[in-house]
Amino acid sequence: MFRVCRFAALLKHLPRGVFDQAVKQHQADKHRKGFSCWQQMVAMIYAQLSGAVSLRVLDRSFNSHSAHHYHLGCKQIRRSTLADANERGDWRVFQAVAQALMEQAHVRVRREGQPLLRLIDSTSITLKGRGFDEWTSETRTRPTQQGMKLHVLFGLNEQAPLEALMSAPNLNDLDHARGLSLQPGVTYVFDKAYCDYHWWWQMTQNKVRFISRFKRNAKLTTVQSRPISRAAQGIIVKDELVYLANKCPGGGRRNPYELPLRRIEVAREGKEPLVLVTNDMKSAALKIAEGYKARWQIELFFKWIKQHLRIKRFLGRSENAVRIQILCALIAYLLVRAEHKSHRTAQSLWLFFAELQSTLFQRPQLELRRHRRWRQQRLFQQLRQRPLFV
Repeated sequence: MFRVCRFAALLKHLPRGVFDQAVKQHQADKHRKGFSCWQQMVAMIYAQLSGAVSLRVLDRSFNSHSAHHYHLGCKQIRRSTLADANERGDWRVFQAVAQALMEQAHVRVRREGQPLLRLIDSTSITLKGRGFDEWTSETRTRPTQQGMKLHVLFGLNEQAPLEALMSAPNLNDLDHARGLSLQPGVTYVFDKAYCDYHWWWQMTQNKVRFISRFKRNAKLTTVQSRPISRAAQGIIVKDELVYLANKCPGGGRRNPYELPLRRIEVAREGKEPLVLVTNDMKSAALKIAEGYKARWQIELFFKWIKQHLRIKRFLGRSENAVRIQILCALIAYLLVRAEHKSHRTAQSLWLFFAELQSTLFQRPQLELRRHRRWRQQRLFQQLRQRPLFV
């Protein structure tokens, strides 16, 4: 009986129905000449998992496992064919698959009924040099920031991205945040780059909680000082109710925020206190401080995908090829996260990924069956062997 390899088992988490519908909607397999969009996706996900640094390495590595190609729904690949597919293929198919995987992660946690915490941030991906300058130099914000920007809505409970958008680096983070569909009852955490009183007012009106930081030039009027609990002594310096004093910031703008906000100062060793702002009037100040501290998890996510997946060195230099490779990195992360959760193992995601990376084409069930057979044969031989001393 045939046993699937670990790579094939990983691909079972892909929403094949969503993929087929996206291919049909965008006519992604038209004029493909035998190299389907599915084969391209499998090859690019394999490139992310195996750490292939070039098309030549990907070609040689993937084709050396030809015995598994049939069960993956693929055949041998060629460098030129894959390069053309990345150059001209429709990246929206990969975006639909990534979005479906992110929605699956959200649904699983929502069923568990846990209080939800969402993190909002972005990271830049540098793209400079021959082939990149033709389409990235016009949108650079400074000489050192040229390429693309990845905006992410990260679920702390899911430990996975829930929404992702790629843009030019000159797109303001606020422009992306304003387009997010925020859910009532959920707490969103972001830094000072997302300081916008109009957006904060919209969230408050829609019963959406947020935790952020005040800018240094924020003009505030303190109306009440709240007591600090014994457990928060030495951590929380102040817990105050404040109003935004500046109603006309300038430039014809008007500040619509009329309700009070909470201003919380958190002590830091050797530094000035961290000044937080939130519209959550019920939670303890220590819990709000811990919520903002959890914002570091999205930074760790950016660090993880940049260190362990391929979004620094690209297999193509066109905008289309770069988008496909970044989306495949997100898909690979979500697949590994889903497989890690299904195994219910205590080891970290990184150790699980390292083990998976070196055993992509191993068949665990077959290996286990062989090991059991070997143990039975060894036990049988020990029983038949005469003891040396009677």
